[in-house]
Amino acid sequence: MKRPFERAAQLASLQTNEFDILVIGGGATGLGTAVDAAARGYRVAVIDAYDFAKGTSSRSTKLVHGGVRYLSELHFGLVREALEERARICSNAPHLAHDLAFIVPRYHWWEGPFYGVGLKLYDALAGTRNLGKSRSLSREETMRAIPNVKEEGLLGGVEYHDAQFDDARMALALARTAASRGATVVNYARCVGLVKVEGQVVGAHVRDELGASGASFKVRASVVINATGVFADELRRLDDSAAAASIDPSRGVHLVLPREFLPADHAIMVPHTDDGRVLFVIPWHGRTLVGTTDTAVKEAEIEPRASSDEIGFILRNAGRYLTRVPTQSDILSVYAGLRPLARAEADTETKKVSREHSIEASASGLVTVTGGKWTTYRLMAEQAVDIAMETVGLEARLCVTHDLHLHGYDEHSGQTAGLPDARRVYGSDCAELEKIERADRLLAAPMHKHLPITPSQVIFAARAEMAHTVEDVLARRTRCLLLDARASMEIADETARLMGHELGWSASQAAASAAAYCVIARGYLPPAQS
Repeated sequence: MKRPFERAAQLASLQTNEFDILVIGGGATGLGTAVDAAARGYRVAVIDAYDFAKGTSSRSTKLVHGGVRYLSELHFGLVREALEERARICSNAPHLAHDLAFIVPRYHWWEGPFYGVGLKLYDALAGTRNLGKSRSLSREETMRAIPNVKEEGLLGGVEYHDAQFDDARMALALARTAASRGATVVNYARCVGLVKVEGQVVGAHVRDELGASGASFKVRASVVINATGVFADELRRLDDSAAAASIDPSRGVHLVLPREFLPADHAIMVPHTDDGRVLFVIPWHGRTLVGTTDTAVKEAEIEPRASSDEIGFILRNAGRYLTRVPTQSDILSVYAGLRPLARAEADTETKKVSREHSIEASASGLVTVTGGKWTTYRLMAEQAVDIAMETVGLEARLCVTHDLHLHGYDEHSGQTAGLPDARRVYGSDCAELEKIERADRLLAAPMHKHLPITPSQVIFAARAEMAHTVEDVLARRTRCLLLDARASMEIADETARLMGHELGWSASQAAASAAAYCVIARGYLPPAQS
């Protein structure tokens, strides 16, 4: 049964229904799994202890890609698989994902044939679903495409195509798609224990993190899927206290700089960094996004922080390819996410660990998904539901998500294509924003001169997108936290006031949400500014 996409109705459904599948984790994998299961007609619920995509899934490099670097490791099957999924994302969510041309600048004669051959192979693996053919560029063409590229010694470039997207908005689109298919979708609902009958997992004890009492309740399901990413081992140990660690978290850091550092529609792929990884310099939402690092960490955190060394690494390696070299004072925001890499053998560097995913069922029937990346979320979800179905003997039903349009899909082709990124990501929901603004034109006015956000977006987030904190709105429903952390702090109080009017907050509740947001946002400022 379809319920309104508002938390009270979804929470009531969670408390009163039994399910075929309960998914724990509201990031890319968990939400994708909920979409797949609901689309097959199963009774499904998905919960997250925080907001949708609060963790790793909102802190990616914002790329939908096949993994160019895997070519040198001869992982052709992995690349082909990801390229197929890249095409599906672009087709099913064109308001959120689109083609982006990348250029590899050439400073040595051998780089032309070396990268040229590799990228032709990338084209071939994409086949008929390629986004654009790779080609060689002259020195002049390269400088026109990326105006701030370092000119000294530049010979030319090699262009290829991948896609970029808005990860947090994609997660929300998945949540709303799942709900539209009948799934129960609840944020701020924490799994605090597993329900077992005769040694088999048949549900979870869930605590409402927004409820005043903090009481928990029981959710029954035929099978439970653990899609909690870097926190997967915590849930596995609720099932089996002796479960061995299966994940080696790796921290990826990104810097957000003003557009002047890449005043173009092309991205730069830096093929060699100090640690042998690739680095990307990407236009995104009117800013320049630079990343990433790969640093092993011992423990998973919901709010990982970048180190000074990681920030310096990114600035140093990006600066080798730019005429105007970025410094720490240029940084608008710095964010970090943790990759849930499958546990490596001893002494294996994280950059060498495969990003392929793993899906396993425990002896008690808990299905756990680890690894993977945003690009292959749909495939991971398909396989997770297949394994869950087999694990407990659910009626077999075929996956139907290959061509399933996600929430916001523009049925009238191209109506939102010419809009700024901050509006285009709403897709067909742009009409709802416009309805709010027609009622009061002041709600269409920018809230800050350095941020693409209007009061109508805040109201819509609270009214229709299950946003319940200032952070939900400024970090994920809009991307203000990543686009300019300090500027976003300056509109925290006004955001809280607007939300409070929609959600019935008292003045003290609004002040508390704004203050809590500012504490988090300070962690997105570079050390010199915080």
